[in-house]
Amino acid sequence: MKRKGIFLLSLIGLISGIISGFLGSGGGMILVPIFTYFLKLDEVKARASTIFCITFMVITSSIFYINKDYIDVSLGIKCAIGGIIGGFIGSKLLISLKNKYLEILFIIFLIYSGIKMIL
Repeated sequence: MKRKGIFLLSLIGLISGIISGFLGSGGGMILVPIFTYFLKLDEVKARASTIFCITFMVITSSIFYINKDYIDVSLGIKCAIGGIIGGFIGSKLLISLKNKYLEILFIIFLIYSGIKMIL
């Protein structure tokens, strides 16, 4: 990969990592559009790559937060059980849905999230 490409992708990861670590979300909201519209990945590949990237952002942030005793481990484990099941179901849905439906669902999710944040 060209040096410029590595730098650009690292910069994208840096920005999404800062937002994800600072706001507790946002990595996917930044990476999916960048991967689909700027890097021209198809919807499934963009979302799967985003989840892979977010894994490392979450691990890094979690190490910091657990060292500062900010994590309710019991709550996190209970929620993670459902998250593992949901992640399995979600990945199966991702593979089976057409790109157009994924785009529409993502737009609806972003609009809903934006309205909830405003209100």
